[in-house]
Amino acid sequence: MADRLIPGETIGILGGGQLGRMMAVAAKHMGYRVAVLDPKPDCPCTQVADYHIEAAYDDLEAARNLENISDVITYEFENVDLNVADMLEKAGKLPQGALPLEITQNRQKEKQIAVETGLNVPNYEIVQTFDQVKTAIQSIGYPAILKTITGGYDGKGQVKLNKEEDLAEVESFIAPDSTYIIEAFIDFQKEVSVVFTRSQTGEITYFPVAENTHNNQILHRTQIPAAINDNVAAQAKAAAKLLAEHLQVVGTFTVELFVKDDQVYVNEMAPRPHNSGHYTIEACNVSQFEQHVRAICGLPLLKVQSFPAAVMLNILGKHREELFQNLARIQDFHLHDYGKEEARPERKMGHITIIGTSLDEIFQRMEENQLPTW
Repeated sequence: MADRLIPGETIGILGGGQLGRMMAVAAKHMGYRVAVLDPKPDCPCTQVADYHIEAAYDDLEAARNLENISDVITYEFENVDLNVADMLEKAGKLPQGALPLEITQNRQKEKQIAVETGLNVPNYEIVQTFDQVKTAIQSIGYPAILKTITGGYDGKGQVKLNKEEDLAEVESFIAPDSTYIIEAFIDFQKEVSVVFTRSQTGEITYFPVAENTHNNQILHRTQIPAAINDNVAAQAKAAAKLLAEHLQVVGTFTVELFVKDDQVYVNEMAPRPHNSGHYTIEACNVSQFEQHVRAICGLPLLKVQSFPAAVMLNILGKHREELFQNLARIQDFHLHDYGKEEARPERKMGHITIIGTSLDEIFQRMEENQLPTW
């Protein structure tokens, strides 16, 4: 890969979801061409890209085609095939590398990396059988969460154990020859996320630490500033920096953390732009997507500046019709629709962002404008 890509050259994206779409929009704004590899004919990213390779993510021949037409390649989600990532890294086209994918695809490796860097994580054990779960719960205690090692998102692929009677559900959940992680459920006060970007030369810029609220284990709302003190904010950024340097991150990366008693605990990582960073599009002078494009293209990162406050609300399939019916009435918000054809009830279809001088002022405007908060 060239040290620096100039506008007019082509950025290849593995994955054509909404993150790829917003990444492509940022890249097009900067003058780059965009190619996407995705198996769906009308995926969100394809609608704004210059080239579409319609193929499975593990199709090596299709990945070589993407390599041939792209000057640099990135990924928009972590379920990219590792063989494809390895091939593209060896070809010098994948500055992010395969290691962040390998780590974030596997919850056991994710926890091990956090422990190796000296960070707090919930107590956990790795299990494969029902008997091992019963033994592990004796030391971890209730409540606890059993998760698949790989896959799963938005609450999928996991079971919460509040009491001994819940073990009956685990027995049917566990599949033969599979590995799981069981971890203590932290009764946290807040969940926050640190979205940052690291350049190829090691420079790191941070977006404001965001506070997240979930409904039914799906991200519902992100707001800045997070209601945390300076000490907790410094811990969160320090944790992100340790992980970034350990993994030699290039591009935008996200670390989700629990906050309890003024201590932070690493929950999950994402080697890419993140849902909790969407507010940066309107609320910051540079979005998480443009900063990512700058990093993978070898351009200098911008110093991040932001509005005093912002709120981002996810639009799920069950919300979309209500919102669209009220577009003419509701004021003071930015709409992003992802262009997905099928609006399943719990599927992320878009988001809205409101920016202002304070969170109190934003929430007052939301109430006055009768903005649905779902």
